[in-house]
Amino acid sequence: MNFDTVLLPPRRAASVAAGHWFDRTINDDLDACVAACPDKVALTAVQVESGEVRRFTYRELAAMADRVAVGLSRLGVGRNDVVAMQLPNGWQFTVVYLACSRIGAVVNPLMHIFRERELTFMLGHGEAKVLIVPKTFRGFDHERMVDTIRPDLPKLQQVVVVGGSGANSFEALLCGPAWENEPDAHEVLTRSRPGPDDVTQLIYTSGTTGEPKGVMHTANTVMANIIPYAERLHLGSDDVVLMASPMAHQTGFMYGLMMPIMLRASAVLQDLWDARRAVELIRSEGATFTMASTPFLSDLAKTVAETGTSVPTLRTFLCAGAPIPGALVEQARKVLGTKIVSAWGMTENGAVTLIKLDDDDQRAFTTDGCPLPGVELKVVDADGAELPAGQAGKLLVRAASNFGGYLHRPQWNGTDADGWFDTGDLARIDAQGYIRISGRSKDVIIRGGENIPVVEVEALLYRHPAVAQVAIVAYPDERLGERACAFITTKPGQSLDFAGMVEFLKAQKLAIQYIPERLVVRDALPSTPSGKLQKFKLREMVRDGSI
Repeated sequence: MNFDTVLLPPRRAASVAAGHWFDRTINDDLDACVAACPDKVALTAVQVESGEVRRFTYRELAAMADRVAVGLSRLGVGRNDVVAMQLPNGWQFTVVYLACSRIGAVVNPLMHIFRERELTFMLGHGEAKVLIVPKTFRGFDHERMVDTIRPDLPKLQQVVVVGGSGANSFEALLCGPAWENEPDAHEVLTRSRPGPDDVTQLIYTSGTTGEPKGVMHTANTVMANIIPYAERLHLGSDDVVLMASPMAHQTGFMYGLMMPIMLRASAVLQDLWDARRAVELIRSEGATFTMASTPFLSDLAKTVAETGTSVPTLRTFLCAGAPIPGALVEQARKVLGTKIVSAWGMTENGAVTLIKLDDDDQRAFTTDGCPLPGVELKVVDADGAELPAGQAGKLLVRAASNFGGYLHRPQWNGTDADGWFDTGDLARIDAQGYIRISGRSKDVIIRGGENIPVVEVEALLYRHPAVAQVAIVAYPDERLGERACAFITTKPGQSLDFAGMVEFLKAQKLAIQYIPERLVVRDALPSTPSGKLQKFKLREMVRDGSI
């Protein structure tokens, strides 16, 4: 596979000179852990439904990574070959990435919710040589599904099944045989180790706006984000990171898999979100930090409040993916005793902005944080002119952690000659440098020439006692061009009708033109597994008349 990482060479010299690229890989960090703390527990993997718990010290984790790496090489995997895995959070996920890094292969994490359509596109586009899937997860037979699409994937040479019973099982092919004791094991493990600018991860965008794009990252680009992220959050070797967010997204991958190894810390992986089990794990494992989207925080706070079971070790909960309602921050602070940190980021960059630990709590629900070191931001108008503080416009990012480009789609890289990446988001920057995302550029609703401040209207609706979730999208109108439709879900036992919504928003002193002109109440709103609302699906529903 040839990776067209055209965005990397122009910024290499400056990124190294500024100290933002560290020119090391996860291999260096894992080897350092084995040398410094071989018997420290590196990883605890918990399966919620079965109750199975598997622990690895750093010595054991490295040994298993070596074993699986040699096993992959026996399947024909070599430098720059893509190994795709559609696995839930578990030790196999971590080990496969570390194994790929040993032999210079590129890992392609895939969400476990993807089915035939998404997988056929991603596996074909990424030219995956090997695909690793669970036999079953959440009652779904992944092996059977893959069998149906293999004829459409000529480059896919091997399917490996975790928990399988046949000759293609993960156990039979990769983690069972003592591959690390083979005569050529040392050569296999050292001859093709990747450099810091080689692609280490191919990850597809989560699909909030339609067709996925293959994002290419190197060790330098991801570590340029993880290191300042950990420093801002004061994370170190004594921390225990609980990760229940999917590791097939950057949240889980960068901060649940890579960061603990880079810090010589410990990771606790939870494969299914269950707030009660999360509380138990925080208490039993001494978890100090976690990162997830707003629904996870809400569930955790609710569970602690209902059970009276405290989580005294959990110092920090970083919440990203959507604005955090102020009431939730206040409740979580009171109930959990945990600092709530708001953040904003993208698959292409990792976390770009987050508030600081000594910031006032109000920052968590009024802003999306300020830039990490190595990140520059600016907000521009439609003509590209930079806007002053407080004015909303297109958000551009120039960062050491910016990706290497979209695989086979350099025309979509969205980065100008000066390195500014168009995020596709609208935002404003305050006088202190903190940003507030005000919507996606595709989410803008222009009603009769007037831009509706979508995020602000959504934030007001979140204040209504009946509203659990809200998303506002445009629908076409002959006279005004567009009008606004509000989709909501309600809290148990609560209700809200159109008249009630209008009355509530008027009481909030909102301009009449900004009040949505339709209201749709649903049991659930479409979202990615990380909690990001898929507004493009709502737009399709309201435009094609399916509601």
